[in-house]
Amino acid sequence: MSNNHIHQAYDNDLKMLNEHILLMATKVEKMIDTSILALKNIDIDLAKSIIELDLIIDKEEIIIDRKCLEILAQRQPLGQDLRLVISILKMVTYIERLGDLAAKIGYLIIKLNKNNIAAKFDELEEMSMGVREMLKKTIEAFITKDIKKASKVISQDSILDEIYQKISKQFIMEIGKNNKDMQCFYHLLSIAKWLERMGDHTVKLAELIIFLVKGQDIRHQQTTKSSVSLF
Repeated sequence: MSNNHIHQAYDNDLKMLNEHILLMATKVEKMIDTSILALKNIDIDLAKSIIELDLIIDKEEIIIDRKCLEILAQRQPLGQDLRLVISILKMVTYIERLGDLAAKIGYLIIKLNKNNIAAKFDELEEMSMGVREMLKKTIEAFITKDIKKASKVISQDSILDEIYQKISKQFIMEIGKNNKDMQCFYHLLSIAKWLERMGDHTVKLAELIIFLVKGQDIRHQQTTKSSVSLF
């Protein structure tokens, strides 16, 4: 095989990997959209569709992991190509976790339906929409390699944390009243916590985009007070 064919095959591998992780992230975005709608309407069928889609996400994680390892072993990428493979190898884990959390919300929606408490979901709508917006911007930042947009996602997480603190205090107060809806508020508190974790995972994705573009590890900047330039 000629060098041109080898380079073309290598480029195709990277392009396919890039497209596959993007498709996986888009599916998880759909899961979050669906969970918001299912949560608002307490729709069991929609909740079940989230759980079913999570099984597909789990399989795609394995496929992408395997492809990344194959490229590392067979192509031995350098520079930005290496950063791309390493970033995707890490990103796939966070995307899969987002899918798991969306599926957990799906399972609780099925339980909550029995309590007929649709009106109590209003407090979670702002938070769920915030998570959805963060992930949407992260996907856009990955497509365009826009580190400014990725940085905005990171800054949005503090807003999401504030909303979570407000909601959790409200739900804990309701639980303390020991009324007939106490179990319901336990479930709602769990959903709020999972949404907050979704925000955290989305921040990790945004950080990886910055690493991919600039080769800088900005994790834990608040504690290290500096970014680490790698390769």
